[in-house]
Amino acid sequence: MDLSYTPEEEAFRAEVRAFAIEKIPEAIRDKVRRGRHLEKADFVTAHKAFAERGWSVPGWPEELGGCDWTAVQKHIFDEELALASVPGRIPFGTNMAAPVIIEFGSEAQKERFLPPIRSGDEWWCQGFSEPGAGSDLASLTTRAVLDGDHYIINGQKTWTTLAQYADWIFCLVRTDTEVKQQEGISFILIDMKTPGITVRPIILLDGRHEVNEVFFEDVRVPVENRVGEENKGWTYAKHLLSHERTGIARVGHSKHQLGVLKQIATSEQSEGRSLIDDPYFRAKIAELEMDLMALEMTNLRVIAAADGPTPLEQAGMLKIRGTEIQQRLTELIMEAVGPAGQPYQPEALGDRWNEPTIGPDYAVPAAPTYFNWRKSSIYGGSNEIQKTIIAKVMLG
Repeated sequence: MDLSYTPEEEAFRAEVRAFAIEKIPEAIRDKVRRGRHLEKADFVTAHKAFAERGWSVPGWPEELGGCDWTAVQKHIFDEELALASVPGRIPFGTNMAAPVIIEFGSEAQKERFLPPIRSGDEWWCQGFSEPGAGSDLASLTTRAVLDGDHYIINGQKTWTTLAQYADWIFCLVRTDTEVKQQEGISFILIDMKTPGITVRPIILLDGRHEVNEVFFEDVRVPVENRVGEENKGWTYAKHLLSHERTGIARVGHSKHQLGVLKQIATSEQSEGRSLIDDPYFRAKIAELEMDLMALEMTNLRVIAAADGPTPLEQAGMLKIRGTEIQQRLTELIMEAVGPAGQPYQPEALGDRWNEPTIGPDYAVPAAPTYFNWRKSSIYGGSNEIQKTIIAKVMLG
């Protein structure tokens, strides 16, 4: 595999970099750079800028608004956005619901849902995990009972990221209790304004309201909102997860965080010395950088070779390694900032939680980022489950 970039690819990189700097407001990029809280409006502003350029859904087919990009161009695109501190594109509509609708949805569903996802006018969230069905997703119990031309839905979803902003939620629900678990699940699109839906916040260790519980009490959903066939939702979910787990590798984001780590390590700490002068710490950075380079090469090979969605075992491999590297980065950043990263107490800061208390400005996001990224090895299918999937495929 030739890992050098062609002149055309380098020109594309420069184009993406210039666009990110010129079209994404500096105030938003500064929030990302400093680890500040992002509002819904920040994400929407960035998405609409990409939509105007025709870049909001590069992975879609061209005829539906996607870009005729190579795998390398898609990789460059994601990397440059991360390096430019552009807010991560919310994946639930563009990279998760949409691929399922495109592949398995009706023409009416494509006409109704794809344009507002592409433009950023509708926000989606994911209704998969339940209190008793996270890694063992097939054991979900949220029930959908057919009643004429509607389903009546009752149950609960949890860890629902940014549901407080969502217009729609795509859900896995049980439509048949008499068959094997995986064979009784359907994939349904639900308007979040439907009566009977309650969203309750879950405050994470970093003090932020990022995830939620979502309750369904006699929620009536038209049958026409079911994607594909009844009881075939598990098949559609696997299609979706192959997109999600590849994205979770987040190579570009990790390269950005590695740059932050190096900047902290090379800053003067005391008596004219910096952490980079410590051979032990320098070796840990070097080892992490080599692992990240290997992940980047593997990611490029996988997406370049894939014809359609990435096979689940390969997506799982990228997910495992990517999240391990993300967590190691946050650990080393916490080690680098030292005591300055420890007084983070959001409950004491109130609405001033973004403000530094002591120490350098770069220390402020260290603790909340460290705490937040403890979850990365769990969501999208825990790393332990991914290892089991890989073992079954590779070893039989």
